Amino acid sequence: MNGDDPRLGRLRWRARRGTRELDRLLGAWLDRHYAGADEARRAEFDALLGESDPDLWDWLTGHLDPSPRYAAIIDEIRALDRV
Repeated sequence: MNGDDPRLGRLRWRARRGTRELDRLLGAWLDRHYAGADEARRAEFDALLGESDPDLWDWLTGHLDPSPRYAAIIDEIRALDRV
């Protein structure tokens, strides 16, 4: 997938959540993992962006366990923050 793919642009837009911290975490996953992700993981990220900001924040900061549907991708995003 190249940088001109309209799906990537749409996801970048949706990943901008209005808080610097969420923007950074979600944008980092797009930058580092999206190109090499399979369609199932891409769809998972797309669905994750449909969740509310408070839920995303709580899952990504470890305040709440993520929905099992998103546990693997949340772990990937969390790991990026430790790099």
